Amino acid sequence: MTNNIWWNDLQIHMVEWRRHLHRNPEVSFHEEKTSSFVAGMLESFGVEVKRHVGGHGVIGSLRGDEPGPVVMLRADMDALPIQDEKDVEYASQQAGAMHACGHDGHISILLGTALYFSRHKHEIKGEIRFLFQPAEELLPGGALKVIADGGLEGVDVIYGIHLWTPLPVGVAASTPGPMMAAADDFYIEIKGKGGHGGMPQSTVDSLVAGSALVMQLQTVVSRSVDPLRPAVLTIGTMQAGSAQNIIAELCKMTGTVRTFDEETRSMMKERVHTIVAQTGEIYGAETKLNYIMGYPPVVNDEQETARFFKEAVDVFGADQVQKSPMLMPAEDFAYYLQQIPGCFMFVGAGNPEKNAIYPHHHPKFDFDEDAMQNAVKLFIAMAKGYTAE
Repeated sequence: MTNNIWWNDLQIHMVEWRRHLHRNPEVSFHEEKTSSFVAGMLESFGVEVKRHVGGHGVIGSLRGDEPGPVVMLRADMDALPIQDEKDVEYASQQAGAMHACGHDGHISILLGTALYFSRHKHEIKGEIRFLFQPAEELLPGGALKVIADGGLEGVDVIYGIHLWTPLPVGVAASTPGPMMAAADDFYIEIKGKGGHGGMPQSTVDSLVAGSALVMQLQTVVSRSVDPLRPAVLTIGTMQAGSAQNIIAELCKMTGTVRTFDEETRSMMKERVHTIVAQTGEIYGAETKLNYIMGYPPVVNDEQETARFFKEAVDVFGADQVQKSPMLMPAEDFAYYLQQIPGCFMFVGAGNPEKNAIYPHHHPKFDFDEDAMQNAVKLFIAMAKGYTAE
């Protein structure tokens, strides 16, 4: 693409940007300073900038001299409400907030990609847009707000990259079709009639009803879902009671459902509603269910994923490009893929030698910063590969 000195300089810039952002994280829907930083950097590159897209979102635009399609590249910007426990000089300086998922790296990667194309505009056919999206980590998600604000107008294709520490540096992965799951959550209240633990006949035990409900809900996947369709139902919390000799009047439960297709997703929602209501009736308790539909599944376009496998081989080498397994975590990039063709891609960022060993959303999460250069090269290859057709 260009000489090694240029790439070395770009890496220095990206590490500087990433560490600045890591020290100064902003959680979902509060990315004011991050947004200003991004917009200022893009303007310094000579990129046309649109601010306040879907809230704190920023879209940069570069047009080539030749006509062609509009390619959008996306990075998410928000941090998580987690206390940073790393012992590094770039640790978060904001109490209770941390870039624990690599979004600081994603911002730096997309800035690096914008800088590259601003210096190589002759390689652009059509237009490349750089979308810096807020609030990926928190429902309802920033992607919906970006779409509602017209952020995808005129866009022909979209690509997203996620630094992924389960994969080692130097590896890239994606898959056609479903890649990441839909994530739905539910909140249940069971109200019985409290009383003395030695006089159960005059009570309605919400804890017993809740225990039965846990077991009944586990049958949704095992007995209602096609065994060839992946699905998960997990009860994450259960809270009831205040003393050993008091029958609990109120039991609260929370859980999550993960699926990869809308048919299974809808069926599981219906089954949860039915089982909660009928379990309450059996035990004589009142039930309240709040079932929240979260992000839909990430479903990659077949043709654009085929492009990934072609372009990634040139960037990483044939032995370093993998087909990703279907994963249960969710991503609001899914909303873009419901609107236009695109591909979501993982770039390996794990490295035990640099202590990049902790899972995403862990208080000690970190990634190998060398992965950022790999990601920039992949973004460039995907954008140029599309416009070359």
